[in-house]
Amino acid sequence: MVYHLTQDDMYLFHQGTNYHSYSFLGCHEITWEKEKGFRFTVWAPHAAKVELVGDFNEWQGNAHPLERVSTQGLWTAFFSDIPPDSTYKYNIIHPDGRNILKADPYAKQSELRPATASLTPQQNKYDWKDNRWIEQKKSTNLYKSPITVYEVHLGTWKKKDDEELLTYRELADELIPYVKNLGYSHIELMPISEHPFDLSWGYQITGYYSITSRYGSPEDFKYFIDMCHQQGIGVIMDWVPGHFCKDDHGLRQFDGESLYEYEDSRKAEKTSWGTLTFDFGRPEVQSFLVSNAIYWLEEYHLDGIRVDAVASMLSLNFDKHDGEEKVQNSFGGDENLEAFAFIKKLNKVVFEYFPNTLMMAEDSSDLPKVTYPIHEGGLGFNYKWNMGWMNDTLEYMELDPLYRKGNHNLLTFSFMYTFSENFVLPLSHDEVVHGKKSLLNKMPGDQWQQFAQLRLLYGYMFAHPGKKLLFMGGELGQYAEWKDKEQLDWHLLEYPLHEGIFNYVKALNNFYKQEPALFELDHDPDGFKWIDADNADQSILAFYRHDARKEESLVIIMNFTPNVYYDYKIGVDVPGKYKEIFTSDSEDFAGSNQCNLSTHFSFPEPWHGFDQHIKIMVPPLAVTFFKQIDKTKQ
Repeated sequence: MVYHLTQDDMYLFHQGTNYHSYSFLGCHEITWEKEKGFRFTVWAPHAAKVELVGDFNEWQGNAHPLERVSTQGLWTAFFSDIPPDSTYKYNIIHPDGRNILKADPYAKQSELRPATASLTPQQNKYDWKDNRWIEQKKSTNLYKSPITVYEVHLGTWKKKDDEELLTYRELADELIPYVKNLGYSHIELMPISEHPFDLSWGYQITGYYSITSRYGSPEDFKYFIDMCHQQGIGVIMDWVPGHFCKDDHGLRQFDGESLYEYEDSRKAEKTSWGTLTFDFGRPEVQSFLVSNAIYWLEEYHLDGIRVDAVASMLSLNFDKHDGEEKVQNSFGGDENLEAFAFIKKLNKVVFEYFPNTLMMAEDSSDLPKVTYPIHEGGLGFNYKWNMGWMNDTLEYMELDPLYRKGNHNLLTFSFMYTFSENFVLPLSHDEVVHGKKSLLNKMPGDQWQQFAQLRLLYGYMFAHPGKKLLFMGGELGQYAEWKDKEQLDWHLLEYPLHEGIFNYVKALNNFYKQEPALFELDHDPDGFKWIDADNADQSILAFYRHDARKEESLVIIMNFTPNVYYDYKIGVDVPGKYKEIFTSDSEDFAGSNQCNLSTHFSFPEPWHGFDQHIKIMVPPLAVTFFKQIDKTKQ
């Protein structure tokens, strides 16, 4: 044993099965031979020598050398003369004489950008108060629960008057009550691991174990999570295990050679993004990444991880341009077999330690069984973003209503596969940047029609099977795209149409949580039944959503044209009284208020393949929900 490093820890790390490698790699405060200090451990197999440098030794490493303790490249040392909150890096000397200055891959905290050093930990221990939330999660069935996710970029949700960023604690005071008031069940945070460049939005990381210092300390972030849990809000974090940035102080060529990335540049280079792919076949990289997921769940009590760019991990030739040399696996295929194995290992381990975690794949491919258990041939995620639904729906909504009837299949196709996976329906940040226009600005027509169609889009998302996600600002009806340097356009709430959208999102979230038919059977065909999928001429959809006991079914009608239809027949399977219980056209949401105020009795005349029907008014560019309020005895 060297400074409390065990042979088991080191052996498992090199085997790719140490899932708590952060417990010994990096910087840790320990007591050694009755002295308190910090132990530093780093993996650098190609190094001839490793030294610790920092402000404590004027960045000269001779006084703080590390000792090689593993034939596979682990180096460690214990120093009692380094105070907490000190900056440090590893000075790695390559056999050819090169000096390479690197931040600690396992550092728990880093300097505020543009500075790039790691920080020795301060002597703080956070006192969690979320026991009630943790216990409640153990008995929660995620698949049958209402899940609505508010996606947030912390740096641009809201800023101070002087344009400074809000801290984690200030965000706890402002963001959490805001999200709770809107009725969301979860907050999803765009990546908050340490990253050097603001405009990468956190997707190009240098410090995988460091919570970004932009908004405060690790304890401040724990406070934010704790406050979310105490208010009944779960927290999901975007996580980027597919690739990392090339900044000099980061993981690239860490010890002078390819280490965390593939040695073969054809496999390593993500040319479109200017990043490097992790070497998923290297055992130590597997320990690093799987441990990182466990670290965020264990240390910060996160409730879920959204795994970014899964398609880019699984394909050896993802997004390669013409002329770039392609790579094949050992069977001659395009699949990155090592990435497939890594993802399965990741999900298996996460669910062994944290069974009620949301493991969401942001996967743009048509790969089957992403959310199937591993023993059934799946990847082992429990949720997948439905990118097909998002693309088809937005393509349809951008069409002038005159041309929608010829593209009706864009609305109905997703129902052909919606039960093939456990889906989340995302309207994320990626849809409102880089010239794609805001959701509101995608909508055709005059101003009133644009707002009506935005409400219809959200209503369609909530009516469609699958959990829900909306990027921040969508509730304001922003005209502008997401401005990734500025805060949201909060002044819009002073205007009635925008206030109407805000009130609508809030009401829709609360309506959704009150209606089990909208979430209990999201992933079960028994929860859905078509009434009319084929009315392309009038661009109308009608279907049932059922709860688990088939006692609280909803009849849902959507009109994707600005026309109003009177005495419109809707087939129903049970005779009785039906009442409109929610409509996006309400004046409360700045709609035209063409509501069905009276109770509708069913007529014993067949329609839509059912034995009876009701006659309703169908409002323009709107979604309307009906519920049977008095069943006629047969």
